[in-house]
Formats: sequence, C-alpha cells, structure tokens
Amino acid sequence: MPLPELETLPPMDDVRPPSVTDQIFDLLYARVVNLTLRPGAKLSEAEVAAQFGVSRQPVRDAFYRLSQLGFIQIRPQRATIVTPISPDAAMRAYFIRSALEEATMRDAAQVLGPADWNHLDALIDRQEAASRADDRALFHALDDQFHHDICQAAGKDFVWTLVRHNKGHMDRARFLSLSYGATTACAEHRDILQALRARDGEAAAMAARQHLSRIEQILDRLRSEQPGIFD
Repeated sequence: MPLPELETLPPMDDVRPPSVTDQIFDLLYARVVNLTLRPGAKLSEAEVAAQFGVSRQPVRDAFYRLSQLGFIQIRPQRATIVTPISPDAAMRAYFIRSALEEATMRDAAQVLGPADWNHLDALIDRQEAASRADDRALFHALDDQFHHDICQAAGKDFVWTLVRHNKGHMDRARFLSLSYGATTACAEHRDILQALRARDGEAAAMAARQHLSRIEQILDRLRSEQPGIFD
C-alpha cells in the first residue's frame, strides 16, 4: 500500500523549477529551431553569459546539451557553431514521431469526446488566424499544442514527452516551410480531427501519418531552394 503522504506528490516534471541552465538551453533551442540562429551562426559562451548576466558554467552546460542533440558543434579554441540541418536526423525524428503518434491516435479516437473535439477545433481556428497574420512562431506553438493535447486527452502524456525530446531536427525544416505549408498543415489537422470525431482510429492514424510524412517533401524542396543550410 502506498504511503498516504506520497499520494499527493506532483508529477516529477513539476517538482524542480527550471534552472538557469534549463532556461538558457530552452531559449537557445527555440532560436535554433525557428532559425533565428541559422546554420553556421557562431556562438560565444562569454557573450551568452553576459547577455543573461550569469557565469559561464550554466552556458557551458546548455551548450553541451545542445551539442548532444546535434544542434551545435563545440570546437575547442575555435567558435562554437550552429550545425547545418541534417536530413538523416530529421527522418530519424520522423520515424520515432510517426510510430508514437499513430499508435496514440488509435487510442485517442476511442476516448476523446465533444469537449476535446471542440477544443481541438478552436486550436485549428487559432492556427489559421496565425497563418493569415504570418505569425510563424505562434503557428508553430499552436501546432505543437494540437499534437500535445491529443496525447494528453488520450492519457498518453509520456508520448508527447518522447516526441518533444526527438522532434527538433524535424522542426527546423518544418519551420522553414511555414511560408508556404501552413494552410496544408491546418487542413491536415482538420482531417485528423474529423477521424477522431468519427471514432475511426485507423483513419486518424493514417491522417497523422500523412501529415507527418510531409517532412520528406519539405526536405526535398528546401534542398533545392536553400542547399546551403544542409549538411
């Protein structure tokens, strides 16, 4: 029998507030993904530390975490640089994400109800408004929220945790595609929602697969239009 005092503990993700390293990592990660820091951009521990008003150690730790994810290359005695976009890494991320989200859609179709459907419908409306306003950062955030909220409503929060930790290399390419692909993304979200409303798990999984697999077309187009950003 569990100890009574343990029953009300918050989830582990909520126990520890973000450290200085976490905050620096999150900001730099976002800037790499949204191409504010483009491939080849140089980063300086000293400059980032001065910007945040902190010592160099938390910056060094954040750099190390980013390098482990393949987003920056730390070169001793030389400038640290943002890495080119790796199509191989993007496709590995797609493989992981597609497998997890397709399985989640099958469960979500059976458990989501009218309140969930209406919430997702409103999210797509907000995405369309962000697209019309050419607010790509908001569009991207709402896109993530759509997928996150389906996982959460299906009781599969852990799926989104795994997806979030693996999808960054996809996101760099997808962010570049928003100038021409946002309308298509919204339409595909509506296809997913339609299948969820119909409680058709296989159709929802297929719609998610089609939506996520668009990364292949995005990579092909970007390699033709912006070859310099790839490894």
